Amino acid sequence: MKTTLTSALLNQILERHTDALFRLAALYDEMDAAYSAVAQNYGFLCRGCEDNCCRTRFYHHTVIEAAGLLTGYQGLPESQRTYGIEQAHAYCQALKASARHDRPLRHLCPLNMDDRCLLYRQRPMICRLHGIPHVMRHPMRGLITGTGCHMFEASCNQTAGHPLDRTPLYTAMAALEKSLRQASGIETPVRLTVAEMILVFEDRADAE
Repeated sequence: MKTTLTSALLNQILERHTDALFRLAALYDEMDAAYSAVAQNYGFLCRGCEDNCCRTRFYHHTVIEAAGLLTGYQGLPESQRTYGIEQAHAYCQALKASARHDRPLRHLCPLNMDDRCLLYRQRPMICRLHGIPHVMRHPMRGLITGTGCHMFEASCNQTAGHPLDRTPLYTAMAALEKSLRQASGIETPVRLTVAEMILVFEDRADAE
């Protein structure tokens, strides 16, 4: 996959658009609060599992989330960055193999080390919202609904609470992304896994 995102471009965002990064952090706090309230209402406690969301293939579509992840990534000790790079290469190779053989990918996120996320505070939006029933009101597709993860289904009643409404959270993220793109002049679409983001941060070829 081709992307014009580079570490230099993302570092420019970190230097010139700190206001957008502060807004991103505030939005992440809002997401965490909304998720916690809904999960608590269902009586769901998200804990590590062998087949968890860190093995789910998520694509991320915003420049601002890539920049946000980079703010945490740059603060990692060298040993953890080396681990992340090695795992990111392995993830991208597994991703290519799954595409060639038309099979689902269940590969551990390269930021998962000893069952913990190395960049938990900077983790992207979908990592924060996955796992509980949700709804979203799409302007073109109408109402979109989703169930909880398999751990939720095994421990909670789907009808015992109210789904998380992702609409205002997605809307706020879209507005933040649009504002950043207008201010920075970035037009290219983004579709990256966390592994591919890491390789962009490091200017590694596997991210192309």
